Amino acid sequence: MIICVTLLVLCAFVSQTGSAEIAAMTKDLKVLVSSNDYNEAGLKALREHFTVLQSKYLHFGEEGITLNKEELLRLAPGISALVWVSHHSITKELLDAAGPSLKLVATVSAGYNHCNVDELKTRGIKLSNTPDVLRPAVAEIAIALMLATGRRFTENLEQVHSGQWEIGFQKVLGQEIRGSTVGVFGLGGIGQAIVKRLAGFEVEKFLYTGHREKPQGKELGAHFVSKDELLAQSDFVILAVPLNNETKLMVNKELLGKMKKNAILINVGRGDLVDQDALYDALKNKQIYAAGLDVTTPEPLPKDHKLLTLPNLFVLPHIGSATVRTRDDMGVLAARNVINALNGKPLLTPVLP
Repeated sequence: MIICVTLLVLCAFVSQTGSAEIAAMTKDLKVLVSSNDYNEAGLKALREHFTVLQSKYLHFGEEGITLNKEELLRLAPGISALVWVSHHSITKELLDAAGPSLKLVATVSAGYNHCNVDELKTRGIKLSNTPDVLRPAVAEIAIALMLATGRRFTENLEQVHSGQWEIGFQKVLGQEIRGSTVGVFGLGGIGQAIVKRLAGFEVEKFLYTGHREKPQGKELGAHFVSKDELLAQSDFVILAVPLNNETKLMVNKELLGKMKKNAILINVGRGDLVDQDALYDALKNKQIYAAGLDVTTPEPLPKDHKLLTLPNLFVLPHIGSATVRTRDDMGVLAARNVINALNGKPLLTPVLP
């Protein structure tokens, strides 16, 4: 009995010592957080394991390419992981400053076109993103844009602000989601979440297009069709695809010309999916009914941009994932990817494993 107790105590001591040694080893590793507004839940998870360095500047807008840039270059040498909380691109200069110790970039976003993927791959640096946790929030914004454009919120809000209301039975009439055909470019996670949430709106038909038919499409009652067929039939055309060489400026003059006159374009992907000059012409000439954008090029869109002069355009400032719950989930997921990577475990959401 005494021997058994002694062995248990010894095993516990070895286990605790091993844990302490591992904790000490990981505490020697430095993780750099690129912005001062990374959420506390993510920071707490990282600080339990590593030495965390954090920029004291915001990594968005003008501050992100001036003060923040110099701060990151100063903090980068010797880091093991970089938590990228920004819409700015990762530069070779920053990667050079970090040096060979950098093992992982964890971007706190679903998209990763700003992460210089080719350069990371060349250097053997892993990359993770946060795709799944933001699907519900982005899907909600897509539906909000459908309602806002179909019911002419831009024009109606202008009436409220001006105090000049158009009174009458046939004034400022809009379009309903009920009975419509909704076409989705990209029936991935976000596209599927949008279709699920539209189920209660009495949509007549769901269409989607892409490289291949998906089993989830049948489960959701969505029909796989060609791009041209989707454009010819859809009352709402929703962009829920990532930005890459294939999809950049996919919405151009030709594509807009194939849409119905009453069609509404919704973009919750990336601004560069759309040729904004072509979109302006199509909206101004009433070639299509309206457009709702949560993403633009550039961001922020200048207040004097010609798109903002259009009454049939509704724009939001890229708030698709901007809820407390979703941003906390994104921050924690990015932190967990860092913890796994620096402890020799697989990434939870790998882009470059």
